[in-house]
Amino acid sequence: MSGIFGVVSKNDCSEILLYGTDYHTHLGTEYGGMATLADDFSRQIHNISQSQFKSKFYSDYKHMPGNKGIGVISDSDEQPIYLNSKFGPFCIVTMGLIENKEELVRDLLNKGASFSEMTRGAVNTTELISKLINLGESIVDGIEKMFEAIEGSCSLLLLNKDGLYAARDRWGYTPMVLGKRDDSWAITSETNAFPNLGFTIEKYLLPGEIILLNDDGLAQRKPGNSANSQICTFLWIYTGFPASNYEGVNVEIVRERCGRFLAKHDKDIEVDVVSGVPDSGIAHAIGYAQESKKPYKRPLVKYTPGYGRSYTPPSQEMRDLIATMKLIPIREIIEGNRIVVCEDSIVRGTQLKNFTVKKLWDCGAKEVHVRPACPPLMYPCKFCLSTRSIHELAARRAIKALEGNDVEDISEYIDHTTAKYKKMVEWITRDLSLTTLRYQTVDDMVKAIGLPKDKLCLYCWTGESPESNRPEKRQSQQAEKFRKILDQTPNNSI
Repeated sequence: MSGIFGVVSKNDCSEILLYGTDYHTHLGTEYGGMATLADDFSRQIHNISQSQFKSKFYSDYKHMPGNKGIGVISDSDEQPIYLNSKFGPFCIVTMGLIENKEELVRDLLNKGASFSEMTRGAVNTTELISKLINLGESIVDGIEKMFEAIEGSCSLLLLNKDGLYAARDRWGYTPMVLGKRDDSWAITSETNAFPNLGFTIEKYLLPGEIILLNDDGLAQRKPGNSANSQICTFLWIYTGFPASNYEGVNVEIVRERCGRFLAKHDKDIEVDVVSGVPDSGIAHAIGYAQESKKPYKRPLVKYTPGYGRSYTPPSQEMRDLIATMKLIPIREIIEGNRIVVCEDSIVRGTQLKNFTVKKLWDCGAKEVHVRPACPPLMYPCKFCLSTRSIHELAARRAIKALEGNDVEDISEYIDHTTAKYKKMVEWITRDLSLTTLRYQTVDDMVKAIGLPKDKLCLYCWTGESPESNRPEKRQSQQAEKFRKILDQTPNNSI
């Protein structure tokens, strides 16, 4: 996950940029970066794995003049990237996931390109995107060529002498929202960055749309296509901030609806306490409590100042450490009670089992009923880095245990009405040491969001998406088209 923010102002923009970017901290834990443009570029990148974004950049922004700027919170690569291209120098930040990254890097290297930015021994994804854009006849043509070349998703902000280009990925997996106040335009992936900075939402960019913001205002450089929309459903369930809106739909409201749907299927159990795993499970639990008329309490509280999300760090060791330390149990609420625990999702299940449920049992819980707000995760995300290896997923471990080996056709495990689905959930229930476990259904999750099902990416749960369903012939045609672009490109322009 990553989050990006950009601003064009009539005045100096560096303070707006600092706080606007900081409002994306929930989306990444590794790197933060900002770039501004006045007579020249000013750029700063810091590792934020052990410190907050504001503390790293609070002194920097005062020495970054300019009325245009871009910022990023990144979970993987150091950004922004600076490139002195055939279009002139530019800085760029990106978010998304490139599935065919290694193939693209190899093709560019064979053509004579070089890469200078490396992260953990691998080519920096944002530098790769910048090199792909440089293959175009113009910035806009380059972005379109990049869209054609990649498999996965990429939304970006690009800053150069023209102004600030913003492009939303062609399937709309990641959100991009335009905001305005009297003296400034802003573009963000999270609308929670707007209210306290005085911006109001002007427009949700369409998939594939490219706009340019500069001193003259707003100009559309390429229209988008709403028919392609496949925004990530996990944004509402877990990754998004409660105050954010995507496609006009608020995160907190969706989570409350999810909780209500979960409660409607729980008429056969008696509980004393409804709770949510902080922070993303809280709104789900509020909805559950509203529907069930059972009291909402906090048996587990998060020590907010020191610990962020245990899901976003790249290493399992760091994820486990944060999960261990951030949740503090309250025995007086737990002991002797039957507790419903609303959770956004069960990914690996290890943190829920070892650092959440165990604390409840150790403090004397009578029963522990877990209610995830989404169905069992079946596939690692190909578009936004929301989930990782397929073998880590709790549902896949259950299927392998039940079948004795990995199976290709898991359709019966996806369908919540089948006997195999029931056996899978029973296995996970035992594995996590729960009294009961009931997942949200796909249909109820979609109803909670309120958008048409075909406008949502459900790949993590169903394995279906426009990208994943593309015929192999089309994929090979796309690769061949990219190689023709390379063949027509002089070596010295890469």
